[in-house]
Amino acid sequence: MAPGLQAELKQKTPFTSRQQEAYLALLRTADALQSSMESKLKEFGLTGTQYNALRILRGAGPEGLPCSEIGERMITHDPDITRLLNRLEQRGLVERIRDQHDRRVIYGKITTAGQKLLREMQEPIEKYGKEMLRHVSQPELQKLIDLLELVRCGRKV
Repeated sequence: MAPGLQAELKQKTPFTSRQQEAYLALLRTADALQSSMESKLKEFGLTGTQYNALRILRGAGPEGLPCSEIGERMITHDPDITRLLNRLEQRGLVERIRDQHDRRVIYGKITTAGQKLLREMQEPIEKYGKEMLRHVSQPELQKLIDLLELVRCGRKV
C-alpha cells in the first residue's frame, strides 16, 4: 500500500481531524488525476477545460448551447466561457451564433472538425482513463462513486 497522505506531504504533525485529512486527500488525488489527464490531452493540443467544452457541445447536438449553459455543465468552473470558446473557434473546433430572438444570447456549436477530433481522441482517452484506475476493483469503484456523491451532495445516497 502507498504511504499515507501525511508522509506524502512530508507533514510532521498529524492532521487536525479525519475531515481535514479526507479533504486534503481528495484535493491531492483530484490534482494527480487531472495533471495526468492534462498531459495526455496535450498530445491532441487541448486542455482539460477545452476537451470538456467540446464534449458538452457534442452532447448538445446540432442546435448547440448558450454560453451560460455550457458554463453550468462544466466539470470544473471556468469564469470565462467566452475566451474558452474564442480559442476553440480560432482552431475551427466550434462556432458561435447569436440567437435570432435575443441578440444578447450566443450559442456555441461544435463543428465537423471538432467532432472529428473527439472521434480520434475517444479510444486513446478512454483507454488512458481506465489505465489510471486499473488497480481499483469494480466494487471499489462503485463504493468510490457513492462516497464522492455523498461528499458532493452533503447527504446519504
